[in-house]
Amino acid sequence: MTDKIPLVIDTDPGVDDALALLMAFNDDRHQVVGLTIAAGNVGLEHTVRNALKLCEVAARDEVPVFAGCAQPLLYPAEDAAYVHGRDGFGDVGLAAPVRQAEAEHAALALLRLSHQYAGELLLVALGPLTNIALALKLDPTLPSRIKRFVVMGGAITAHGNMSAAAEFNIGFDPEAAHIVFEAFPAIDLADWEATLAHGLHHRKVEQWLQADSPRARFYEQISLQTRNWSADRRGEYWHSADALAMAYALEPDGARQLVERPVAVEMAGRLTRGATVVDWNRQHGRPDNCRALLEYDQDRFEALIHRALAAGG
Repeated sequence: MTDKIPLVIDTDPGVDDALALLMAFNDDRHQVVGLTIAAGNVGLEHTVRNALKLCEVAARDEVPVFAGCAQPLLYPAEDAAYVHGRDGFGDVGLAAPVRQAEAEHAALALLRLSHQYAGELLLVALGPLTNIALALKLDPTLPSRIKRFVVMGGAITAHGNMSAAAEFNIGFDPEAAHIVFEAFPAIDLADWEATLAHGLHHRKVEQWLQADSPRARFYEQISLQTRNWSADRRGEYWHSADALAMAYALEPDGARQLVERPVAVEMAGRLTRGATVVDWNRQHGRPDNCRALLEYDQDRFEALIHRALAAGG
């Protein structure tokens, strides 16, 4: 038996997902018991391969990887290959991972693990919510077995990055996000606007990536395209949404300011599809279902990233 907190990460690696996974692998208070993989940043073939490759680089081949949904529930969506590279890891020509994904579908694995670790499980969603929505359709009692649910997604005042109003993870599959936000009574939300408030200075990141570690060398390689893209468009700070969400998941006491409100997902708006609509004045009588992160301890956030990159492989 272990006293570590069991952790399932639903993810679509992706450069920033990779950093978040390194942070989770480096935290000895948590045990990553599964990675459930969806399409999002790039197609499912690449996101599964990237998850397996990251486990290999981090010497964490005991962590099972489960392939999930290759498409949004209803409508096709554009990926983010223009940021992450066509393969999601900067198109640097990485060798294929040795291991393959498990045969079990990600949604079924999530349900099984929720029973195995009922009442203890920390679930962190770093990508589109398609796998979790499918799991909910198969078993609506899933939320009752999750101790804490952290979601990287949304833009609480509608300053999106996929569209004017929508953040990528929610905008990629709004129907899935709607199902999830309706089903879970308590979501810890790290949104895109919190991400923008917790930028990482490019020079500081470059210093961290000089660590004599296989993880730092690997991450320097796969993130170069993304960091250059960010420097060209967003200036002196780089932003890692999934890393911030993972910091909040691993060390929730680092949160300095939180706000609880009802949040719903817009599915039909011509200009607002995928927007996370916050009922700031609680006008519609719905219960608060989200606790949104507004401010996290920046020094703690950066220290978690630095340690994760410097860790041995």
